[in-house]
Amino acid sequence: MERTASAVWHGGLKDGKGVISTQSGVLKETQYSFSTRFENGIGTNPEELIAAAHAGCFTMALSAQLGQANLTPESLETTAKLKFDKTDAGFTITAIHLTTRAKVPGASEAAFETAAENAKAGCPISRLFKGNTEITLDAKLT
Repeated sequence: MERTASAVWHGGLKDGKGVISTQSGVLKETQYSFSTRFENGIGTNPEELIAAAHAGCFTMALSAQLGQANLTPESLETTAKLKFDKTDAGFTITAIHLTTRAKVPGASEAAFETAAENAKAGCPISRLFKGNTEITLDAKLT
């Protein structure tokens, strides 16, 4: 399985502009720039897209983990907050904090916590960052 995305950039770092597109067409020439990455400009940026990917990946992995425990979630809502800091090595993703709230009929706190920790450790985006980015989790049943 392969997935593709593309980026086109015109101009210098601070005065240039670019667009990002995905194979699926969900993102099609979506604007990004220095101001969307390092300030509060309108558009997206690579770190926002990584946070979205991590939230989606973790949430699907949690659904799978709950299914393995014979539990079916009514709803799972996850936010990924990514920290992007300047380090000695340059700008770096230093941490990602996942916050998830779940409605899972019949789930005990212990079963849910085990499923959430397994999802955090096992989702492909978490594994991508393993060893170089701190990933924390706040998961609660509602």
